[in-house]
Formats: sequence, C-alpha cells, structure tokens
Amino acid sequence: MKTLTPLAEIHAPDARPDQVYTTARVDQQFSFPSLKALLGAADYSKAGERNAGLAASTETAREAARSIVSELTLQHLFDHPLTDERGAVDSVMRVNYDIDRDKFAALSAMTVGELKNHLLRAPGSEVESVGSALTGVMAAAVAKLCDVHELILIAKKISRPTRARTLLGAPGRLSSRLQPNHPTDDIRGIALLCYLGLSVGSGDALIGVNPAVDTVENVSSLLHHLDGLRRGTGAPTQICVLAHIKTQLSCLERGAPVEVLFQSLAGTERANLLEFDISVGLLDQAFLSMVECGPLKESAAQFMYFETGQGSEFTYGKHNGVDMTTTEALCYGLARRYDPFMVNNVTGFIGPETHLNSFEMILSNLQDHFMGKLLGLPMGMAPCYTLHSNITLEGQQMATELLTAAGAGYYMDVALNTDRMLAYFDTSGHDDQTLREIHDRLPAEEFLEWCVSKEIFARGPQGEVTRGPRWGDPTQFCDSEAEFAELLSATPAVPGFETAGPRPVDDVQREMRVNQAIGREAIHAELRIDELQRITPLRIIETQAVDKEAHLNSPELGARLAASSFDLLAPEDCQAQVLISDGLSAEAVHHNAADVLPVILDGLQARNVSIGQPLVARYGRVKLAEQVAEQLAADIVIHLIGERPGGDALASRSLSAYLVYRLADASTQAAAARFGGNADVRFEVTVISNIYSGGLPALEAGGVIVERVSEILAQRAAGNRLESLLESPGRDGGGVGR
Repeated sequence: MKTLTPLAEIHAPDARPDQVYTTARVDQQFSFPSLKALLGAADYSKAGERNAGLAASTETAREAARSIVSELTLQHLFDHPLTDERGAVDSVMRVNYDIDRDKFAALSAMTVGELKNHLLRAPGSEVESVGSALTGVMAAAVAKLCDVHELILIAKKISRPTRARTLLGAPGRLSSRLQPNHPTDDIRGIALLCYLGLSVGSGDALIGVNPAVDTVENVSSLLHHLDGLRRGTGAPTQICVLAHIKTQLSCLERGAPVEVLFQSLAGTERANLLEFDISVGLLDQAFLSMVECGPLKESAAQFMYFETGQGSEFTYGKHNGVDMTTTEALCYGLARRYDPFMVNNVTGFIGPETHLNSFEMILSNLQDHFMGKLLGLPMGMAPCYTLHSNITLEGQQMATELLTAAGAGYYMDVALNTDRMLAYFDTSGHDDQTLREIHDRLPAEEFLEWCVSKEIFARGPQGEVTRGPRWGDPTQFCDSEAEFAELLSATPAVPGFETAGPRPVDDVQREMRVNQAIGREAIHAELRIDELQRITPLRIIETQAVDKEAHLNSPELGARLAASSFDLLAPEDCQAQVLISDGLSAEAVHHNAADVLPVILDGLQARNVSIGQPLVARYGRVKLAEQVAEQLAADIVIHLIGERPGGDALASRSLSAYLVYRLADASTQAAAARFGGNADVRFEVTVISNIYSGGLPALEAGGVIVERVSEILAQRAAGNRLESLLESPGRDGGGVGR
C-alpha cells in the first residue's frame, strides 16, 4: 500500500507577489495581471470562466495567453504556486507538490510548449513517468495548449490499471460502474436496476448507490443489501454506497462491508472544508482506516474512489480566482495521494453556470480525462447533463465516442440514461455495450467469464465475444415472475426491456425522450404566487435574479436577497421560518405545497416551536435560506425548493426540503467547528429530498420534516453532526473532525 507523505513534509515554494505577463501579437499588446488570470484566459471559453471574469475577451487574446503559457518553464510554474484568498498555499496545492523530484529536475527547464511536444513524441511509458513529476497546475497548462486530437492521442498512450476483485483499465477493456439509484432507497427498485445492469454486462468496475438518505443506519442497510445481491448473483465486482466519507467510516466501524470508500473532491481547501466537510487530514485517516480494516484489504491493491468534475469550486464561490480546468487538475493531484481504485469525472453535472452547451462539456471532458491520466489516475468518465443546461443526449454521445477513442477506463450505467434520484442524465449500460462493439472493447476479464457462464455474453470458435442469448434479460436473476413484477412495481422510469442489438428499442427511447422534454419545460415554468397564497398567507421577498435567464445561468444571484427585501427583513422572536422558492422546478412547488405546508405549520405549532409567517421568493437557490436565517435571526429555516427535473414526467414535480440550522451561540458553533474542522462554520444542513408522488409523498414528508426539525432544535445540530449525536447520544459531535 502507498505510504502517505506527512503534509508538513511536502515542500511547496512560498507564495510570491503576482507577476504581470505581456506579449504583442499582430500590433496588439496583451497584458495579464497574474498567473491565475493568464491560465484562465488561455483556456477555451466556458460559462464558468465567463461568469468568473477569467475568460479571454477575444479569440486573439486567448491565443496571446496561450503563447505566453507555451513559453513558461515548468520551473516557473513550480516556483509560483497558486494561492488562496489569504495569499497562502492551501493544503490541496501543497499535496500537488508531492511529486517525483528527481524526474522533475530533469524536466524543469522545459517550457510548457516543449513538454507538449515531448508528450506527443514519447512512448506511453515515458508519458506515464513524466506525469509523476507534474503538479496539477502544470498538467492544466499543457492541456490548454492541446487541441482535440492531441488530448486524445496523448491520453490513449497512458495505461493506469487498478485492481480490487476485478482488474480495471487493462488494454482492450472498457468497464462500467452500475449506479442503481432510487428516489427513496427502495431496495426492490435498487435490486431491479442491479439486475438490469448486470444483464447487459455492466458493473465490472463497481456497483455503487448514491443514497437518498445519508445516515449510518440507512447506508449500512444499503451496503448489506448490495453485498447480498453481489453474493447472490455471483458477480465478481465490488460494492460502494456513495455517502459522505464520515458516514461510511461509521459504517465500517459497525462492520458493514465498505469495500470501496468514496468521496467527492474539490480543488481548493476552502471548497473541501466548507462545502464537502472534508480535509486532507480526514482523507488520510480514512485511507489508513481502509488499510487496516477494509473488507478487501488482503486482496485489493486499491480501494479508494473519488468523484470530481469541473466547476464545483466556482459554483460554491470558493475557487480562489483559479479557472475550472486548473482547479480540476488540482483535484487530481489530491486524488493521486491515495492511489485510488477509481476516479470518476462528472463534468456537466452542475448546469449552465459552468458549462452552457454540449461543446463546452465535450471539451472539458477531454481535458479532464487527459489531465487525470497524465497525473497518474485511473480515469472513468461520466459526460453528463441536467435539463436546465443546453447540453443534449447527442452531445453526451459525441463525448463518449471521443473519450473511448482516448482510452477512458469506464463509464456509468444509469439505466436508460436517467438517474432516478439525482435528477441528471448519464451514460447507460446500453451505451457502454454499444461503445464496446464500436471500439472493439470487452469488460474486465473476471467479469466477462462470469457473464459467459450466465449466457449474457458468448465466446465464438475463434474466441470472439458476442452478446449471448440472455443479454438484456434481468428476469434471469429472479426466482419467479411474481418476484420480478414486485421489483418492477417499485422502480420508476422503466418503460421496457426490449432491445435492438445493443440499444433499447425505439418505443422505449421515444418515451424516455418525451419525459426529458417535459422536464425541460418544467424548468422554465414560473412560480404562481397567487395560488400559493390560497394555502396560507405568505410574505413575498425577491432575490437578485431579475428573470428566469439570470436565475438559471447565475446561481449566485438566486442565493442573495434583493436590496429591498434585505432591508425589509428584521430579527423576529421565532425559532423556525419557512421559505418557499422555485429553484429549478416551480411545478414541484405547486404539486406538493398544498399537502406538505399545512402539515409542517400545524406540526411545529403542536410541538410548541415558534414559527414566523412563511416567505416565498421567485428565482431562489438553496443558499438563499442562509441569508434569510441571518436577517430574521431564526434558529432554523425550512427551505422548500423545486429540484431539477429528472427523467420521467412525475420527476419534474420533485421537491426538496433543506433544513438550514444557524449556529447562533458560541458553544454550538464551537461544537460544529470541532466536528467538521472548520473554525468559520456558520450553518449546518439536513436535506430531505425527492418529495413527490413517485418518491416521498408530500403528506408523509411533512411529518418527516417536523420530526427532523424537532431533532435539530433538541440536539442543536444538523447534517452529519446531528447523525453522529443521534447515533451516540452524549457526544458533542466533534470526534471525526478533530
């Protein structure tokens, strides 16, 4: 197993004052006030860079920036670390300097342009060796100079195999992570989606569920369920529940089969700490826990799984003035520290504020795949999209074809492209098999042999592999038609199983596409406040987003009160406040408010929780609740907000409740700071999602919200700290993060 270099022993240069970079091109002078500005201007124009003010103003300015970057030496990039908002080198940047110093010494005099030429000329073994000597900033710099052919050609040279029960990333292989997400974590629906995925040859990388409810009890239950499915089918793979890493560690302590440990990463310390509730210290602790206690510790060479994607740092306002491509590369430098089994890139997941259209998403995915493999990672790709962006299924498919040519190790299997819990669109098992047949790829060998034994695949007389007679037949894993029918009844958005070659038949595709069309329309619906006033009297407030277009393309505006509303709100003597906003689906509010709102108001009053008159805001985002809580001096704000629509018509009606707890007194704030390791933490959040007729029914959700609010107020904690306190009464919730 890899030995972790103590963070304090990783040498990074001291921060230096900003340097101005200038050049002349065709009688024009171009000047960039800092390395951050230069790197941002050198990239392709993307929504995130434009919104952050980092994109070049013209094509000529962009090429001028690239020409300067091309002439910088690697030593120059080494000597000028990018700093955080305080002008310091943060922990993520420092980890990126944990490189092969001897190899770097041999490369340091190269310019970035010369490095690109070297990578294009060199064999794969040399490219892999070079990557071990690069920081994320260096990898991002060379990526910005590469065109599409070069991003594909260089990445294709690199092989980064990893092993758990299966060997991923071997030449000629293309694997998949089976993702059987369900809006209510119904184990019947999860089982059906697992069986469907396995029947089309998916899941050799991992069977991994994103939980709707991130509690130790629920996550442990899901882990045991997946373990039972794996054992019952005999599939040689590994399992994971993609909960927060603290939840998974608690499950591991209880003896749950945490075979692969997951965590999302960001490229700045602030984003990791304040948004993902993680630190390098916590990741180190988690890695060592898996070395000592992981169920696969005796057989797996790797067991960590990280998810990244361009734009999260910008979306959270914690990018430190660094562009999306570079912060993504810094994520890879952090992930490299733990020699992961898998890294999955989900660029496109966030929305139009980072990637407006298919072109921007495709380019970013090619950059990400290139940078990740160059820096030593086993890259899986998930070119994906949400319905409020201008990215389409066709754009996603173009990305997968190019990435497969570049040697991507695996894709997702989200049944029929539709994630039923996260409300986004990803690759399917049918896509994975289609790509295998187009590009002459096979699943991991151990998994392939199991599929042949199940007649999912067949071997011909010359050893050729074809789809077998039971390919695409999920009923083979059920004991009876009645069992299969029960699983199917619990699973939304599955219109059929019939296939045409490796593809779903046209009737199935037509139904899925019309559901997407309905979802896109729901995003653009307006909130009808007069109808909501008939349920209960509401106070109307406004955000800084003046219209739907501003709301969709700049989430920051929807997270802040307009000046008039800011001045209107003053502290009230109420423990709780309800805030209603459209988010990404006004229809979700209108389909659930009449049922959920009275239950919340009556339930809190019955429990003697003082509550103010509810508020409503058009064009609101999740973090609007924090400013409302501050202005009203509320202990908790119950933010009812429309989720982004998913893949069936009903999913466009899905509501979430964000229970935002304000850490108002010093002792509570101190306990939260100890738990999360963030001295500046001001809010904790518990989320109840998928509130609609196909998920958690609104009437039932109202009761759940009242119960959770009562627990938050009683325990004076929310989110992961609340779960920790409920799990072990009497603790202050400070254990894991200390």
